[in-house]
Amino acid sequence: MLIEALIKVAVVLGGLMTAAAYFVLLERRVAAWVQDRRGPNRVGVPLSLLSPRLKDLRLFGLGQPAADGLKFIFKEEYTPAHVNRFLYVLAPITIMVAALAVFAAIPFGSVLPMGEQPVEMVVVPGFNVALLYVFALSSIAVYGVILGGWASNNKYSFLGGLRSSAQLIAYELPLGLGLLGVVLASGSLDLSVIIQRQSEGMWFALAQPLGFTVFAIAAFAEAARLPFDLPECEQELIGGYHTEYAGMKLLLFLVAEFLHMITASYLIVILFLGGWHFPGLTGPVGETPGWGLAILRILALNLKVFLVIFFFMMVRWSWPRFRFDQLMALAWKVMLPLGLINLVVVACLNELPKQTEGNNVLIAGTVISWVICIVAWVAITVAVPVVADNRPRVKG
Repeated sequence: MLIEALIKVAVVLGGLMTAAAYFVLLERRVAAWVQDRRGPNRVGVPLSLLSPRLKDLRLFGLGQPAADGLKFIFKEEYTPAHVNRFLYVLAPITIMVAALAVFAAIPFGSVLPMGEQPVEMVVVPGFNVALLYVFALSSIAVYGVILGGWASNNKYSFLGGLRSSAQLIAYELPLGLGLLGVVLASGSLDLSVIIQRQSEGMWFALAQPLGFTVFAIAAFAEAARLPFDLPECEQELIGGYHTEYAGMKLLLFLVAEFLHMITASYLIVILFLGGWHFPGLTGPVGETPGWGLAILRILALNLKVFLVIFFFMMVRWSWPRFRFDQLMALAWKVMLPLGLINLVVVACLNELPKQTEGNNVLIAGTVISWVICIVAWVAITVAVPVVADNRPRVKG
């Protein structure tokens, strides 16, 4: 068991670090594509020492993440004299550890049929309160941001830390409300059980469109991605809470930011998009799959995650940034009421099967959810039009 756990930890850590590095490259290429320019394509694989003919082997710029990583590693580890040294070093460690520890409870597939006992594709199998664990650690990341802004003893960093803490705390409420609908419908906090419930019925993105929308928007804000990147926005804060950081400490902040995006993508897929399940492709739920079906489930899950990450990137390079007052108004005046409406609707619909049986209940509940979703969005749009009002304010 110990060897199995160590192998899982090594595979997850190695995969996450590699994924974070190459998702940076992918995002730069996506940005270039959106903005009609060339992305990084010069740095290749350093094989010119083996043969002069290989000096131009650029491989579409796939060596760029290695070059960026070496640049950070060899940069001088400079610590400004005016900072609180203990908290200054603790901040990036805290946010990085929290970002990595989350993946101990996230499944990367169903099971692998190895020997008499199948191997579950999660570092900590049978974790009944995995969802609580994930969101508890996600909340700890706020402390890393606050510590980084405070310990830097810099006005830009301090302002970035305040804005970030206000944003992350505000959007945790609608994030939790969007999540509670899934917990009510599945009756479990175990991520594997939530996937199984969706494979037996309907993906929660279809059954709870309002909760899915609220959760996805709040996940964007929690990951501090555009149009919610107010903690960093370079044009205003020079980098925000990590202005005074450089070298490996800055790299920890940047990698943790991408890990938050990957975490949000996995949660969106697992909670609302069926996880590894795909109708007619990934097989029945109850039986242990063979090697082919097990690999197919892993590919289905990670393909969905990749598409969600690609959507994150497209939104970043397509939407302008919110003003801070718009950002907070969206959380308290729009996301929070919609999350409460979704919770009440799911709680009421959850009582329907107790009086009626059959698939008609599922279809009727889905139709009701979609109608309430549309009505709620229209009502909020009419009631709170100032959220998207970018006109200059007239001084009275």
